[in-house]
Amino acid sequence: MDLSILGHLANGVDLGLRYVALALGLSIIFGMIGLVNFAHGAVYAVGAYVAMIVTNQLGFWPGLIISPIVVGLLGMILETTILRRFYKGIPELGLLFTFGLALFTEQALRWIFGSSPIPVQAPPDLAGPLAFGTFIYSKYRFFTVVATILVIAGLWWFLEKTPYGRVIRAGSRDPEMVRMLGINLSPVMTVVFGLGIALAGFAGLLAAPLSQVEPAMGNAVGTAAFVVVVIGGLGSFWGVVISGIIVGQVISLTRIFWPQMAEASIYFLMLLVLLMRPRGLFGERWERFE
Repeated sequence: MDLSILGHLANGVDLGLRYVALALGLSIIFGMIGLVNFAHGAVYAVGAYVAMIVTNQLGFWPGLIISPIVVGLLGMILETTILRRFYKGIPELGLLFTFGLALFTEQALRWIFGSSPIPVQAPPDLAGPLAFGTFIYSKYRFFTVVATILVIAGLWWFLEKTPYGRVIRAGSRDPEMVRMLGINLSPVMTVVFGLGIALAGFAGLLAAPLSQVEPAMGNAVGTAAFVVVVIGGLGSFWGVVISGIIVGQVISLTRIFWPQMAEASIYFLMLLVLLMRPRGLFGERWERFE
């Protein structure tokens, strides 16, 4: 295989996995709370800025741990103080609120940090290339792939193998049954929202050294995350993972053969999937939303 094609395929995996981290956050928030979070892309940008601040003060490795926690805690505060008020009201109110929150967050970042893009350097021990035989690849991109895989695996283990994860999965499908068992879902919703937001912050943290940090950096990425959820299907963890990798590959390969259509290609793919399978490739039937 041509090494340049192989490089694009590797970049597609890297991009796709970052989309997966974002999309899984969207998916678990919607599955548990029923909220379409239009501010998810803005949180991606917030994660990049928080990572920039923390890594400048403490270094990259502490920032890798601290930044997603800070972003997740901010999400939990937002859920308990404001978003919870919309759960029993008209669903469109929560959607409109997160849309407005996205616009506010972008302007707030522009006011605080300015409109100019800010470059962020990868840590010195992750700078430079890695050699796999004759194939040369970025050491930092390879790290982002490994780190994202570990986070995805950890999230799957948490949801599938822990008692708290089972409560989350049960509450997302039949919250009334879970309440009848005497389980209070309010703190569960808070944790789920914080976890979803932390995933978006984690994706933004990894993206910071790959592209310059600027207030609108989450717009296109946030939209792509919605596309990944739609293609993968609501309720399917691995559907989102597979869909994210497919979307990353489609964008990366289209950049070779038809660069002008690289960003639009995923929307064409989404339309094809919806025409053939409206629930997405691996979507489940959820009585809660039907």
